[in-house]
Parts: sequence; structure tokens; C-alpha cells
Amino acid sequence: MTTATAGFDLTLDDIFHQYAGAAPAVDHITLEVAAGELVALLGPSGCGKTTLLRIIGGFQPQTSGKVVIGGKLIDHLPPHHRDIGIVFQNYALFPHLSVAENIAYGLDARGVPRSRRKQRIDEMLEMIQLGHLADRYPRQLSGGQQQRVALARALAVEPRILLLDEPFSALDKSLRMDMQIEIKRLQRQSGVTCVMVTHDQEEALSMADRVAVLNAGRLEQFAAPSKIYDSPSSLFVNTFVGSANVLPGTLESYAGESARIRLADGSLLACRTPRDARPGSAVVACIRPENLELTEAGDGFPAQVELGLPLGPSIVHEMLTPGGQRIKIASPRGLGAEPLKPGTQVSLRPISAHAITTFTAPSL
Repeated sequence: MTTATAGFDLTLDDIFHQYAGAAPAVDHITLEVAAGELVALLGPSGCGKTTLLRIIGGFQPQTSGKVVIGGKLIDHLPPHHRDIGIVFQNYALFPHLSVAENIAYGLDARGVPRSRRKQRIDEMLEMIQLGHLADRYPRQLSGGQQQRVALARALAVEPRILLLDEPFSALDKSLRMDMQIEIKRLQRQSGVTCVMVTHDQEEALSMADRVAVLNAGRLEQFAAPSKIYDSPSSLFVNTFVGSANVLPGTLESYAGESARIRLADGSLLACRTPRDARPGSAVVACIRPENLELTEAGDGFPAQVELGLPLGPSIVHEMLTPGGQRIKIASPRGLGAEPLKPGTQVSLRPISAHAITTFTAPSL
């Protein structure tokens, strides 16, 4: 079995890029990726994540800023001299080469001696557990097997950085989780530093050590998945990552980290203190569906069930408040449990004031 190699740290220093006649694609982004870390670049289409990946790989020269790997500036190097492995969306395997020959491709290009090349191919086949398919061709493999071969080919040359470009987009949903676990295992086993581009928040939160959330070319937040989900730094992060009920209101008072806001329907809600807000200012309170619970009448704010959706281990209800605000609540589904019937009158409350993140209302 191959042993883990030491990863290299990656620094993106004030990266800026603008295509001719367009808004900035990457707007002064600085990131420090630790050696052996898996970082996900997460955001909607057009946010700049693919451009940033291409800049790291050397396929797109940036307008300004620096890319540094292991303390060495690499901006002057072409892609094939950067010691960076890449797994593309469609895997880009050579159809006329066998599994073993695909893995050997980069080794051959670097002139690795035959004895070492054979040893490295065997190590990679063992790591991806496809030694029995070494002589097969890509067309004879499943999507998951092709993905593992593409990953082995990228890792065979012992790259300083591994780039993954939407690695699961070509897979069926039923296979994605298995392959997410597999790639995370292989990345840990190899010790390589990894940067992954994805628009799938579940993918980013489940796999990455840290997530960089991008929006319109800007870095919104760079933190551990739990921090991104539980303590989003902006309204965009809160609404893009996961699901959130967004309730408009007015800040009544605050003391330290605790505040009270009055919702549009007149209800008072205890929450975290929003940044840069003053009593009387317009705010929005964000509550994730799983952070609301049903309670006794009078011990929360009233709502009426509009719709219930059983989703495997949970049930999601859409509720309507007297003020016309639609709210979603997610609850664990017990064995045989069914959604509440439409029209049922209920009372809702947050599980904790700290489960509510509040932001200054965006200006229109």
C-alpha cells in the first residue's frame, strides 16, 4: 500500500481577474490552504470558482495577484511544470488506453524509469482497489470506476496540489455519496493538498476541511463547514448554504450578543445581535427549518400548516403565519409518522436564541 506523502501549502495572494468588457470574475481573493487540507470552492454559477481553479492550474493567467505553492511563486510556470494534478468533470480518460496505461500516462511524460513506473502503477491500482481491472478500457468501466482511475492518474505523479473540477457532476445521485467517501479516503491516504470546485453545498460541507463561499467574484466566508452552516457571516451565505427562513423585522433592543426583534406580524423574537445594527433599524432573522419546533399553543408564534412532505428520515412542513409569512420546519420522522394535515393550527418556536442569525436588512 502506498504511504501518505507530505502535502504542500497553497497561497492565493490578492488574486484579481477580469475578462475584457465584463465585471471582475475574481475580485481580490486571498486564501491560505494548509498542507494536506481539502478546501472546497463553493458558489453559484458565475461566482468565479472555476476561473480561480484555472488560475491555480495555470490555464488562465490572472490580471494581478500571486499563486504560491510550498513557499515558491509559480505564476511564471506553464501548467505542465506546476506539479499539479487535475481531475476534470468528465474525467478525460484516454479511451484507447487501458486503466493501467491511463495511470501511467503522466509517469511516461515525465520519463519515470520503467521499474519505478511499474511500482507506482501497482501502488495506484491497489489504492483505488481496481487491480483486477488493470487491462480494461474506460468504456468497460462504470462512472465511479472511471472517476477512481482519473484520480489515480492525477495522484500517480505525486502532485504538490490536486484540483477537482465538479468531480461528481457526471454521477448518479445514488453513487455520489459513496464516491465522496472514497475520494476523501484517497485524499487522506495520499496526503495531497486538494482544492475542489463545486456548486453542491452538501458536497462541500461533507468533504471539505474548510469551505470558501464565493459570490460574484468575492469571498464571502472561508471557514470550517460547521462554522459556515451554524454561524454564516453574511445573509448570502446563510441563504445559499442550507435552507433558511428569512423573517423581516425591526431591532427592538440588544445587550451583548443577545437581541430582541419584532417581526412584521408583531411577534417578539430573541436572537443573536446583528452586526452594525441599532435599535429601530430594519433587520432580517434567519432560522433554519431544523431549528424550529412545534410547541404548546401560546408558547411561540402561531402558524397554520399549508403542506407536509415526508422526506425519508424527516418531515418538512410549510407553515403560514397570521402575517402571511411562509415558514418551513423540518422534524425527525418517527416510524410510520405522517405529515400534519393542511389547515392544522400549530405554534412554533426556535429551539434557541442562538439558532437565529440576524442581519441588517439589505437596502433595496
